[in-house]
Amino acid sequence: MKVLKFGGTSVGSAQRMKDVANLIMGEKNIIVLSAMSGTTNSLVEISDYLYKKNPDGANEIINNLLHKYLGHIEELYSTEEYKQKARELVTAHFDHIRSFTKDLFTLFEEKVVLAQGELMSTGMMDLYLKERGVNSVMIPALDYMRTDKNAEPDPVYIKEKLLKLLGEHPEADLYITQGYICRNAYGEIDNLQRGGSDYSASLIGAALKAEEIQIWTDIDGMHNNDPRYVSGTSPVRQLHFEEAAELAYFGAKILHPTCILPAKINNIPVRLLNTMQPDAPGTLISNQTEKGKIKAVAAKDNITAIKIKSGRMLLATGFLRKVFEIFENYQTPIDMITTSEVGVSVTIDNRKHLEEIVTDLKKYGTVSVDEDMVIVCVVGDLEWDNVGFEARIVDAMKEVPVRMISYGGSNFNVSLLVKAADKQRALQALSDHLFNRK
Repeated sequence: MKVLKFGGTSVGSAQRMKDVANLIMGEKNIIVLSAMSGTTNSLVEISDYLYKKNPDGANEIINNLLHKYLGHIEELYSTEEYKQKARELVTAHFDHIRSFTKDLFTLFEEKVVLAQGELMSTGMMDLYLKERGVNSVMIPALDYMRTDKNAEPDPVYIKEKLLKLLGEHPEADLYITQGYICRNAYGEIDNLQRGGSDYSASLIGAALKAEEIQIWTDIDGMHNNDPRYVSGTSPVRQLHFEEAAELAYFGAKILHPTCILPAKINNIPVRLLNTMQPDAPGTLISNQTEKGKIKAVAAKDNITAIKIKSGRMLLATGFLRKVFEIFENYQTPIDMITTSEVGVSVTIDNRKHLEEIVTDLKKYGTVSVDEDMVIVCVVGDLEWDNVGFEARIVDAMKEVPVRMISYGGSNFNVSLLVKAADKQRALQALSDHLFNRK
């Protein structure tokens, strides 16, 4: 059995839902669906109005979104019977959303509102498949997907409940379920955060020891650079899990970083495919490494670099511990770090507590801050004994000012920090030097 996840753009219109249905019919797999594209953003906007105690603003967005869904229903179904079933389904969900305009609105209610997108997209797909004569069975994510008291997925519970639900419907042609949504340890509706549908698919695949996890989007696999900024990019056909995790963390939007770990631990290959070009081979992610190859480049925006310089650092035991404890106290992760005899430079992507962090760091040395920076990440088989690889990367950047370089922390990654103004130039130079040479 395979797990196939389709993102919001893949089910973003009636026609795309029909295309997905054509792709999934014929094999007994588990289909994980996101909300239709734009829906979650609208639900976030509705929640924002409700937090601000503006029910009229919320109702206007609700009415617009309902009108949009009713249009999709007219286009998706061919019989009046199933159009009516879909209208009743969607209207019930919108009535539920509307009920929150009359009461106190908190984070708990917001999570219920956000869950409605996935519940509607899966319900509509299930009805469409049934209209086509497919014996599809809905496996509600809220009946098996659960997080523990630390807000981490509970794999034992997920496996037990999911296997039980599937065992109750052995006759099914295929199974439909929701991505993103779950229940927390207290039974309340919750979610796996943005990008959580990838995580859902990976957790389901791990629970079932699936043959393969497929992530279907609107691009033909992970590219070797960002096609929005760089000309001449091409899909990468094979990646190691570690390479994919580095690229996802450092800016490759096609895959959510959290998706990697459950699949990696259970040695389940993940294939990235294109709904618009279903015959394209896409990208296969597994525990296999292609030796001696640089695979891809990605960039992470909105980075802040902080340098702490201390004349007393020489032989000063505990200096780094004190520095790191400050970032830990403010729950601010560090992306890159470089050290010298008298100082340390780090980067962060969360500026929420920047002022307090800088104030505390000044107890231990002189602090300077560089804002509006970008981390450029080069990924591949970058073992230190691959002679010349790091030199090729640095040589590509000879015309671009580089603030920091991180090498050796991973066998799969070299990171460079540049100004945001130099991002496009850096990405293009790396592509030209590493991939496009004839």
